[in-house]
Amino acid sequence: MAYDSTSGMLHCDSCGRNDSIESFQKPDSEHNHNAETENRHSFHEEYHTEDNGEPHTFDENETAEYHCKNCGAVLITDKDTTATTCSFCGAAVVLADRLTGNMAPAKVIPFTINKQQAQAAFRKWCRKGLLTPKGFMTADRIKSMTGLYVPFWLYDLNGQGEADATCTRVRRYTRGEYDYTETSFFHVYRQVNLNYLKVPADASEKMNDTLMDKLEPFHYHELKNFNMPYLAGYLAEKYNYDNKALFPRVEERVRNFVDTYIKSTINGYTTITYNRKNIRINERHADYVLLPVWMVCYDYKQSEHIFAMNGQTGKIVGKPPLSIGKIAAWFAGVSGGTFIVMKIIALLTGGPVI
Repeated sequence: MAYDSTSGMLHCDSCGRNDSIESFQKPDSEHNHNAETENRHSFHEEYHTEDNGEPHTFDENETAEYHCKNCGAVLITDKDTTATTCSFCGAAVVLADRLTGNMAPAKVIPFTINKQQAQAAFRKWCRKGLLTPKGFMTADRIKSMTGLYVPFWLYDLNGQGEADATCTRVRRYTRGEYDYTETSFFHVYRQVNLNYLKVPADASEKMNDTLMDKLEPFHYHELKNFNMPYLAGYLAEKYNYDNKALFPRVEERVRNFVDTYIKSTINGYTTITYNRKNIRINERHADYVLLPVWMVCYDYKQSEHIFAMNGQTGKIVGKPPLSIGKIAAWFAGVSGGTFIVMKIIALLTGGPVI
């Protein structure tokens, strides 16, 4: 069975059965432990490949061997994989032993966009590229589209800011034959106490941080308590960085939020000079969550372009190739339009026509 993003149910393609995930019965811990022990084996032996005949040694901390419960095939996964599909029979495989203890997510946002919808949305997005090559806009070279649950930490943070500034307000006026400049000085003090909820930071070392940041916002009111069947049929990874390791990253981000807020409260002055500014960011709470992302690999002119799509909202981010010809035409059009406007202004004002 696999998670169906359209119905929000656990679905079997063979018989059509649907099961509610919220009422899904988990096996008891002892039975689950025994089952996983039987299906997982430490993998540290040598495997010979057919490329150059040289043996490849796999570290038991980097890879593991699982048996597919559907067809019995051997699955080799890396150390971060928590959900995948069997490459032999296509069955959904959730590696439950990697989702327990401190590696168990607290929440998950399920996919609401299925693969067919994601492909259609990506093609539509490609066609809107005003400066992309025509060949790219056809979107007919999608190499792969993978549904992936990316590990994130969601932080609840408190930001306290204090600022002391000297501000001036300048007034200029004329009286008789004299021009006057009047400068008034003000001592400005601000103290703020702000709370920020669910500030995200991706916790996978494989994901591009900039790309993941641009996928925001997710609708966090749709967070659900984590249940393993949500992962069935998709890929998923566990986090590489805990909340303590990622805190400096979100601390800097929220520090900028607090600084911007302080600046927004000081206005109406000609100049602002800060004598002292102190901002402190404190972590109140952090949840380990899984967020849905479609990763798109697009093959264009023998070069791969990677894009990411928010699996909940459909927002697409990435850098498409640019058409030199279209850019040149756009620049010529803008330059030509500017030239015409300048000629019209010259005629209206009686100036020389260039």
